[in-house]
Formats: sequence, C-alpha cells, structure tokens
Amino acid sequence: MKRLLLLITVVLLFISTSAFSQNPLSVGRSQINLGVGLSEWGVPFYIGFDYGIHPDITIGGELSFRAYREDYENIYYNHGVIGISGNGNYHFNTLLQIPQNWDFYAGLNLGFYVWTSPTDYPGDQASIIGIGGQIGGRYFFTDRFGLNLELGSGNAFSGGKFGVTIKL
Repeated sequence: MKRLLLLITVVLLFISTSAFSQNPLSVGRSQINLGVGLSEWGVPFYIGFDYGIHPDITIGGELSFRAYREDYENIYYNHGVIGISGNGNYHFNTLLQIPQNWDFYAGLNLGFYVWTSPTDYPGDQASIIGIGGQIGGRYFFTDRFGLNLELGSGNAFSGGKFGVTIKL
C-alpha cells in the first residue's frame, strides 16, 4: 500500500511539473506574508513584504516579535525580541518548470534583533545583527492566497516559520 501511494505521488508530481509554469511574483508586484515561527527564544510572530524585481528574484522586509520567559538560576525573567530584517530570494519556478500554484525559493537575509530584558537580569542578552539563509515554498489555493513554509539558519528564525501569503 505504501509503495502504491508513493508511486501515485511520484506520477502526480511528474505530471504537475510538466504543466504550465509561471513566475511566482511578477516584476513590480508585491505580497504580504504573516505567521508564526520556531525559535529557541519563544514563538515569534512575523509580518513580511516581498517585491518582485526580476522574473525570478524578490526582495523584501520583515518585522517580528516574540516574548519568552527564562529560568536563570531559579529566578524567572521575561524577555522580548523585536526583529527587523531584509531578504532576497531566488525563485526556482522558471528554472524547474514548476506549476504556477507552487513557489519554491532560497535566499539570504540580514536583520537586527533588539532584546529587551529586565534591568536586574544577570545574563547576556544583547541586541545583535543576524545573517542567515532560508529555503521555502508556497502553495497558492487561489491566485492571491497561499500557505508558506520556510526553513532557515543563522538568524532569529533558525528553526523555520509557517504562515499565509497574500498577493497584492
């Protein structure tokens, strides 16, 4: 049964990749992304913006926030982190002839993360600049609305993030 399901999945993927493809975000168009992320420091919430500058390249920005509680030597401290970052992504749809309702991309990001901790906190939480990479994908249910899953490293979303995308 598992082999049959795998065979059907492979055949459907092969058929769908040979279908009509289109750029994920046309030049001059934009989209908004929002959702939740994975992190060592609480659950981040994010909102981002992407803008098409080339048929296969987008640039964008993102704002994130997370709050978490830490047990440091049996004393609990509440922290907050605000992140502001920019990113650039290459979209593989044209290169790989991926159908228009899918969007696969990879890129780099640069961000600044402001940590807020109580004044009596003895630990080391300083504001930092983060450089990272990401790889992700979107599935669009309609021409304007889709789901987004992204895995990253080297930044505040090192575990990844999940959310929705709305094309404007």
